[in-house]
Amino acid sequence: MKRDIILTGVGGQGLLSLAAVLGEAALRCGLHVKQAEVHGMAQRGGSVQSHLRISSETIHSDLVEEGSADLLVSLEPMEALRHLPYLASDGTIVTAIASVENVAPYPDVDAVLDALRACASTHAVDADALAKEAGSPRSTNMVLAGACAQFVDMPSASLEEAVRRLFAAKGAGVVDINLKAFRLGLAETQRRGAGPSVRRAKGASNAP
Repeated sequence: MKRDIILTGVGGQGLLSLAAVLGEAALRCGLHVKQAEVHGMAQRGGSVQSHLRISSETIHSDLVEEGSADLLVSLEPMEALRHLPYLASDGTIVTAIASVENVAPYPDVDAVLDALRACASTHAVDADALAKEAGSPRSTNMVLAGACAQFVDMPSASLEEAVRRLFAAKGAGVVDINLKAFRLGLAETQRRGAGPSVRRAKGASNAP
């Protein structure tokens, strides 16, 4: 088993917590985990990126090479488009649809999502709406954790336990909200199914 994952968003969206859930779940499954340092956290609203590598075999490098990521998970659609060169030709994108307009002029969001769908199998999730349904607008990162769960080849029970452990110190109420957000995200992509995969144009890099 091997999953190379790029996680991205903007500062303040909770990318570290999203990465922590996936990494903790992988460790609980007895897998090897490497995570590169997250970039951009010093600037709230700036671009943030994390490389997460999970494997049943020893991992020798922290970084995911361009053209080799199995999964691109983004808390913001323009950041997904910005990091598209990392995705393998048969990779999958899971992205929130709400924009954080940290550049001017910011492109039309529908055009951004169409561009993603034209390049790869893309699951665009209304994470903001699902987070509010769960009980906290701040839980969009756990919605995305759930939405990408079926693509990381780990049991959802292990991922849920990682959510519990991450938020345990904040009390049962916070744990319950974040678990609900995770489950709503998981249900959203399960409801849609895997969907058709649209491959990249010929010549796109797919380095191992």
